[in-house]
Amino acid sequence: METLQRAQPLSAPVIRVKALTIPPGVLPTLRVEHNSKELIDTLLAAVLFVTLSPVIIASLILVRLTSRGPSIYSQTRLGRGGVPFIIYKIRTMRQDAEKDGQARWATANDNRITFIGKILRATHIDELPQLWNVLRGEMSLVGPRPERPEIIERLRKVVPHYDDRLLVKPGLTGLAQIHLPPDETTEDVQRKLVYDRFYTRRASFSLDLRILACTALKLLGLRRLYQRNRTR
Repeated sequence: METLQRAQPLSAPVIRVKALTIPPGVLPTLRVEHNSKELIDTLLAAVLFVTLSPVIIASLILVRLTSRGPSIYSQTRLGRGGVPFIIYKIRTMRQDAEKDGQARWATANDNRITFIGKILRATHIDELPQLWNVLRGEMSLVGPRPERPEIIERLRKVVPHYDDRLLVKPGLTGLAQIHLPPDETTEDVQRKLVYDRFYTRRASFSLDLRILACTALKLLGLRRLYQRNRTR
């Protein structure tokens, strides 16, 4: 078992990151990356986007009325193969959350998060605009969470095999997300990477269905059900 490095808060300057070079023959062996998955992603994302559009619109109006700045914010993330794309989320932080230019993760009791933002994050409603990224083919419903390029540059230097999670499309939810809390330290990243690497090697339609089911249970506050089964 690899020795985990001492947990350190992550703060990284903006650095241009090169796309990941994937060895020939790797991607075709990943069972989850095929046309049927992309078709299912598109169909489910379209249904969810239409069904949840009233929730998205209401949240956007609420954010706009309760804090300064736009309701939607966009940010560059790295997708499959390290290719950058623009992700969309409902804003949950103050408009000047990174006025110093430093990329930082949100932490517990982060004073940059607005009151409405805390509710949106707790219910994951702030993530719903990423259904548009799924429809555009940049993300999947299931996969590792996409990270910012400036943070990835930092993690590549301290977390072995970090680029393995870039072998598949990033997702709205994933194996690591349903079992572990959001990242705050490099030690958190190392724990999540175990799940992400497992997913890239064992991904399948049945595994995706189980992850989506566990995500629904988590959103309903029933996380203990699948956690209890995992420990048996």
